[in-house]
Amino acid sequence: MWIKKAFLFCSFFIFISCAELQQVVNTLPQTGIGIDNTTIANGLKQALDRGIDKQVAKLTQQDGFYKNQLVKILLPQELQKVDQTLRDIGLGSLADEGLKVLNRAAEDAVKEATPIFIDAVKNITFADAKNILIGPDNAATNYLEQRTNVALYSKFNPVIKNSFSKVGADKIWSNIITRYNSVPFVTKVNTDLTDYVTKQALEGVYKMISIEEKDIRTNISARTTTLLRQVFALQD
Repeated sequence: MWIKKAFLFCSFFIFISCAELQQVVNTLPQTGIGIDNTTIANGLKQALDRGIDKQVAKLTQQDGFYKNQLVKILLPQELQKVDQTLRDIGLGSLADEGLKVLNRAAEDAVKEATPIFIDAVKNITFADAKNILIGPDNAATNYLEQRTNVALYSKFNPVIKNSFSKVGADKIWSNIITRYNSVPFVTKVNTDLTDYVTKQALEGVYKMISIEEKDIRTNISARTTTLLRQVFALQD
């Protein structure tokens, strides 16, 4: 019984805290603390811009995906048996190269993301900003994902398809599948990897932006501008 009461008390406290924060944000123009609607929206835009500049840019570099364990693209489940079989028969280097070129294609595609992100950030309204400010640690990233996912998929998919040719992934994977299918008694595979790598690349992009957002929200020293300190102090 006491556990239940304690839970209800904590829930009530959290509810009141969130309600108070919402009230503060809703009445900011009248608070006299010098932060208006435009300032809040600009602070959120700056936080997202920093995430794009600092984190997404890393993904476009060589090994931006491949050597980043947070976003490294691994093989889909149906191809993991291909990878293991190649290693079992002494073709580990071919398996490694197959994995590397998938990540190279993602690194190539992410270069197309920045203009789409910039357009989405420019369109943040004060209503959006209020919800983002009082939201969870990845609220701004979620906002960005909701408004860019479709456009980025359309942009990434053909780029990744072309990148497969550019980085040699098409030939390498054709060789991998041919080698695997020639192994006695295996179930033959013929997987199209373009859609898979596109989705994995998008997931990696949003994950890296969310890391920067969380840092700004939870680490005061990460708020390196007056605007960031001013706005995110409201949610501390």
